[in-house]
Amino acid sequence: MGECGRRFAVDERGEVAIRSWQNTESGKIRGGNLVAHDATRQTADQVGAFDAQHPPSREIIDQCVHCGFCLPVCPTYALWNEEMDSPRGRIYLMKLAADGQADINSQWVGHFDTCLGCMACMTACPSGVDYGKLIEATRAQIERKYDRGRLEKVYRRLIFGLFTRPERLRLMRWPLLLYQRSGLRRLARGSGVLQLLPKRLQAMEALLPELSAAETIAEITPAVGEKRRRVGLLLGCVQREFFPQVNAATARVLAAEGCEVVSPAAQPCCGALLVHAGEEEGALALARRLIDAFERKGVDAIVTNAAGCGSNVKEYGHLLRDDPQYAERAKEFSAKCQDISEVLAYMGPRAKRNPLRLKVVFHDSCHLQHAQGVRAQPRSLLAAIPELELLEIPEAAICCGSAGIYNLVQPNAANELGDRKAGLIASLGADVVVTGNPGCILQLQASLERAGKKIPVMHTIQLLDASIRGELLGALQK
Repeated sequence: MGECGRRFAVDERGEVAIRSWQNTESGKIRGGNLVAHDATRQTADQVGAFDAQHPPSREIIDQCVHCGFCLPVCPTYALWNEEMDSPRGRIYLMKLAADGQADINSQWVGHFDTCLGCMACMTACPSGVDYGKLIEATRAQIERKYDRGRLEKVYRRLIFGLFTRPERLRLMRWPLLLYQRSGLRRLARGSGVLQLLPKRLQAMEALLPELSAAETIAEITPAVGEKRRRVGLLLGCVQREFFPQVNAATARVLAAEGCEVVSPAAQPCCGALLVHAGEEEGALALARRLIDAFERKGVDAIVTNAAGCGSNVKEYGHLLRDDPQYAERAKEFSAKCQDISEVLAYMGPRAKRNPLRLKVVFHDSCHLQHAQGVRAQPRSLLAAIPELELLEIPEAAICCGSAGIYNLVQPNAANELGDRKAGLIASLGADVVVTGNPGCILQLQASLERAGKKIPVMHTIQLLDASIRGELLGALQK
C-alpha cells in the first residue's frame, strides 16, 4: 500500500465505529466521511472546539496513520474493544473537535476520562506519534472548557488538595496508623460495612498502604568513600509520606555508590498528578517552585524514584516553554533529571552485592517503560544481585490500572486491570514483586489482596539496598 493509502487506513471495524460515533453523537459529519471535513472558521481565541491556549498539536494529530498497532497494548481497548476508547479513536476525536465537527460534551469527554495516559501506544506506534503531549493538551482544554458538575469538582479538588501537599499527607499518618493498628481496618473490611460506601471511597480505602515508621532524609547525605558525584533527590509526595522507606533506601544506595545526596526539605510536589489530569495552572506553579528548590544546589543529576514524577520533571522544558523567566531554566533542570535506575546503571556498581535467594517479578511502571523509555536499567540492577531469579510478567506493556489518580476516579476499570495483572503475577510463583512507582505499589498490593495472594510488593531500590546491606527485608524472611 502506498504512503497516501496508508495514511488514512482504518480497519473495517474501526471505520464503522467512527462513522457510528459521528452519526449518533456529533451529528455534524455528512455521510460519515472519515477524512474530508468542511473548513472551520477560526478566531484568534478559538481553534474549532478548543481555545487557542495550546490546543492539541495538529502536526502530531496528522502523524497518526490509523494503522492499529496501538490497539493490542491499549488497556481500555483490551477491556472493552471499543474504537473510541483506543488511542487512534481518541486522536480522531481530537481532530473532529479541532475542525469544529464535535463539541466538548459529556460523551466526547468521557472517552478521554477513561484513558489511563499510560503511553503504551507511544512505544507501539511506528509513526512516532507523541500521544502524551496530545492527551495532556486535550485534558487541559477539558478542564478549562467543560463543566464537570459540583460533586465531581469537589471530589477532584479533594484529591489534588491532598495528594499534592506532603504536609497534609503527613497529618493523615496518625489517623491512618490508628485505623490500621487498632483493628478498625480489619473489622471494617471483615464486616462488609465498606460496601455501603460509594465506589470511589471504597477504592480509596482499598489503596491505603500499611504505614511503616516515618523516616526523614537528611538534607545532605555524605558519600561513602571517595565521592563520585553530587546528586539531588526528588522526595515526592506519596513517596515521602507513605513510603519513606523507599526514599531512605534510595539515599543509602546512592551514598554507598559514592554519591553525595542533596535532598532539600522545602521541595514541593512536582505537579505530575496535576499535569496528567489537565490542571495546568497549578502544575506550572509547582514546577517553578521545584526548580527554585534545586537550582542553586550544584548537583550533577536530579534523581527520581517515582516513575510518574520522573516523566513529568523530564518535560518541564515543554511545560514552561511560554514562561520567559523559566523556559531556559526548565530545560536545564529537565536535562539533569534521571530515574534512580538510570543513574546507577550509568555509574556502574562499586558497593558489594550480597546474595538474595528470591524469585522476583519485575513490573514495568508505564511512566518508566513508555513515557521515559527506561526498561533495561532496572532489570540490569536486579540481575546483578547474586542468586536472585528475575521473572517477567506476560502482557508487560499493559497498565496495572494505577495511572496517577485513575484508580480513584475510574475504580471499575482500574480494578479490572489490576485483577488482570494480579492473575498474571500469581501464576509465576514469585516471592516478591518489585516496581519503580508508588502508585503501582498501591495498586498491585490491593489487586493481589483481592486475589487472596500474600505476595509483598516493593520498590526496586529496596531490594538493591537489602543486597548491599546484606539484610533480607523482614517481610521476606524465610
